[in-house]
Amino acid sequence: MILFSHPTGNANARHAALALQKAGLLGEYWTTINYRGPEWLEKSPLKGLIRELKRRSYPKELQDVLRQRPLMESIRLLAGRFGPAAWTKHETGAFSVDAIYRDLDKKVARRLKSGKFSGVYGYEDGALESFRVARKLGLTRIYDQPIGYWRAARDLLLEEATLQPDWAMTLIGNQDSKEKTDRKDEELSSADLVFAASSFTEKTLRSAPGFKAPVIRIPYGAPSLPAGLQAIPRERPSGRLRVLYVGSLGQRKGMSYLFEACEKLRAAVDLVVIGRKPEQACAALDRALEHCTWIPSCSHQDVLLQMANCDVFVFPSLFEGFGLVLLEAMAMGLPLITTEHTAGPDLIESGKQGFIIPIRSAEAIASSLMKLHDDRALLSGLSEAAILRSQAFTWEAYERRLRSSMVELLAQRRPKGKQ
Repeated sequence: MILFSHPTGNANARHAALALQKAGLLGEYWTTINYRGPEWLEKSPLKGLIRELKRRSYPKELQDVLRQRPLMESIRLLAGRFGPAAWTKHETGAFSVDAIYRDLDKKVARRLKSGKFSGVYGYEDGALESFRVARKLGLTRIYDQPIGYWRAARDLLLEEATLQPDWAMTLIGNQDSKEKTDRKDEELSSADLVFAASSFTEKTLRSAPGFKAPVIRIPYGAPSLPAGLQAIPRERPSGRLRVLYVGSLGQRKGMSYLFEACEKLRAAVDLVVIGRKPEQACAALDRALEHCTWIPSCSHQDVLLQMANCDVFVFPSLFEGFGLVLLEAMAMGLPLITTEHTAGPDLIESGKQGFIIPIRSAEAIASSLMKLHDDRALLSGLSEAAILRSQAFTWEAYERRLRSSMVELLAQRRPKGKQ
């Protein structure tokens, strides 16, 4: 049986756990918060916090195996709204994301010593102690790499800080300490199998020194649309092109290039940006947001409604593990304009469901947008093709492939005489 661990439980972690559960391989799932509060709390003064907690709700199939460690994560969420910034400061804060990951990892490591498990499934930054114990006990170690390898990211982002100094303060990945990056390397080198969601992530792992574990690439799934919300191909015959971006607003996402492209096309496009600013102030970002419609935060339902009201989705990320929002946009009928450093090349064929462009190219973004602005038949065709293509990526397929890979791995590692 596998002990599965993820501190915050995003969509891919849930479906990975469900895959193991359906195969009869999931012993326990350890996380920080499993929210099961009443619906009336959503109308309380704490509705913003409750909305965040609702993202920590788990399907009923996992309830019997779920184990929680909620205290530190609860304090972190409250401190992010009401507490001193030092409490959640990157790496060093007592209730930082890093502290939460380390705390859960230590608990999982202790739990592995119970002798109930044959392996552990962990995620980047949260598996060091559990992998150390698992290796001593001879247990299988499965590692999920949700974003590209850190050395490849550091090299690119350090270069970006030089190219775009006004945006450098938003590149928080450059601030990781040697202790943190050493942890990442030890986790990765300890793995028996690594899952990656995109060919770009898989490619970056080639720069990891001494890394020898097999990598299995399995793309994530497109979400099911809520009842009453239907994707319709874009058929507006004329007017300004409505451009949407959803995600964090740091320069790792290529934000300066998106703003520059839309500034070039000011008379032809309306830009809607959904996402929170980085903690550190950035004057260049503040100035850029004055020239678009900026929505700091909204519910997932409202994000989908914004997608329904826009014409094209631009995701100019410089370094991305996958970009699940790409599939969401496609499912809502938005053609994509995204870079080679995302899952875009795995999801679409450039020119058929959108456009794959180089990183750091405001010119390529602007050119792609003008093609869609000037040729509404092309926009409609790409929109319809995006909807159809998104249907090829399902969470059921993700679970099925992950389950098959896990069964094969565990069969290979099973001691002789226990076939």
